[in-house]
Amino acid sequence: MSWFSEFLRHASRWAGGLWKSFSFVGLVIGTLFFAASLTPSLLPRHYAVQGVLSGIALGIGYALGVSIVLFWKYLEIPDFSHRVQRVGKAISSVGVAIVAVVFLSYAVVWQNSIRSLMQMEPVASADPIRVLLIAIVTATLLVGVARGLRYIWQVVDRQIRKVAPRRVSTALSFAFLAISLFLLTNEVVLRVALDAADATFLKLDEAVEEGIEQPTGADSTGSEESDVDWDSIGRQGKIFLAAGPTQAQIEAFAGAPAKKPLRVYVGLRTEEDLEERAKLALRELIRVGGFERSVLIVATPTGTGWLDPGAVDTVEYLHGGDTAIVSMQYSYLPSWITILVDPPRSRESAHALFQEIYGYWTKMKKESRPKLYVHGLSLGSLGSESSADIFTIFEDPIDGGLWSGPPFPSPLWNAAVQRREPDSPMWLPRVGDGSMLRFSGQKNALDLPGARWGSMRFVYLQHASDPMVFFSPELAYRSPEWLEGSRGPDVSPYFRWYPLVTFLQTGFDIPMATAVPTGYGHNYAPANYIDGWIAVTDPPDWSEERTERLKTLFEAPSEP
Repeated sequence: MSWFSEFLRHASRWAGGLWKSFSFVGLVIGTLFFAASLTPSLLPRHYAVQGVLSGIALGIGYALGVSIVLFWKYLEIPDFSHRVQRVGKAISSVGVAIVAVVFLSYAVVWQNSIRSLMQMEPVASADPIRVLLIAIVTATLLVGVARGLRYIWQVVDRQIRKVAPRRVSTALSFAFLAISLFLLTNEVVLRVALDAADATFLKLDEAVEEGIEQPTGADSTGSEESDVDWDSIGRQGKIFLAAGPTQAQIEAFAGAPAKKPLRVYVGLRTEEDLEERAKLALRELIRVGGFERSVLIVATPTGTGWLDPGAVDTVEYLHGGDTAIVSMQYSYLPSWITILVDPPRSRESAHALFQEIYGYWTKMKKESRPKLYVHGLSLGSLGSESSADIFTIFEDPIDGGLWSGPPFPSPLWNAAVQRREPDSPMWLPRVGDGSMLRFSGQKNALDLPGARWGSMRFVYLQHASDPMVFFSPELAYRSPEWLEGSRGPDVSPYFRWYPLVTFLQTGFDIPMATAVPTGYGHNYAPANYIDGWIAVTDPPDWSEERTERLKTLFEAPSEP
């Protein structure tokens, strides 16, 4: 057993040395960051997501603490006496340990505070042990990477110091490491990750949903008579073309004759060039008779090419099928990835398509052309709101638009929100007299007392719990306006802002934005679209009774 005792002695010595190598101040601040990360944000979190989030928060807090210590030493401020340090460490250790335990015990309360608002079943436990273990592993990996980088920096610094002064070598070695890390991350790590994501989502885009068959009607995009090859259309485009309401279904709802809704869609693989895809969409729209309908909608899809059935199906019912919707795919990556790697793509695609459609529409006689609207959800909203040159459309105005879940970089949305009336919250702004632009959320807020609608009407749908809308880089250092005063009906009353931590929390919410019930987060309900389309398009001979019947028809949630 002597070898085993020797092993334990060496292992204990190694573990003790490793523990002493950690910064006490870093551990204290890291633990406070860990505790703060357990508080609620916009969406409920699975324990695995919470564990990784908390581990990153712990690692960042630790790095901040180490930086404070290094800065303290750089200023050459004398350390406290050993006795003061010993007492201070004991008190602070007990204090942060209590904070961590209390916050872990309250995590289930905080998560259920969001779940109850979103009509989700409460959880019995937030799995604090699993969260803690995942967080420790994540933070340890981050610290290990940081120490590896520090070792590389020290090696480079020693070599440069042989031929340069200490301060010069420190600056040069740091610059070398920073540039090398930046190039490695962007050109290797991110490129490999993006290529992998690209290949994965391309396969998904090429897949064909069960039950989705090629259209056969001559007035259907993707049919044998169509100029758009069916096989070149992505998965979401095929669903859009084949799965909408039929003429018979609309007639059954209306109790009167209806038309077959027209849908035009051009896939990303249909034409190599963006402009050629837009021109093809126009030719196809003309071919199927889209300009002969009463309502024409230029719709910009999400990053995957998806168009929400709750948005497009409902407007077709509202107008008895006398509609045409034209759309064009620009990506097959999810919106939250596309907005990080190539945000201009949706704007460029939306602008190209709108210009083709608008250019043809303006040449038509005003008394015989359809009403023209724009629409987009998520990244589609970002593209759609930027598709039209404001000075051009004022010369010959379109009739309006409906946008939902506008992403945080959306310039028009940002401008409108910043110009809201002072007594209206950021999550439900009131802009000017409401004659051109209005906002709505879970409950219909479009009927403003005493306000009139103008001839051009636009509506934004947004949920206060949608991280795609309310995330912002400024969350790292500034409390958001949407947490000031009265907060949205689907935002936890326990949500508090913490520097850096809230930025991380809300950032982690973005990929999970659709993992909540319809009507919350980034999932918009058909009922809200119905209210929005009624406000924007003012369907003829419509009644409140038909509105309620249509909402009942669409009560079953739709999934992307």
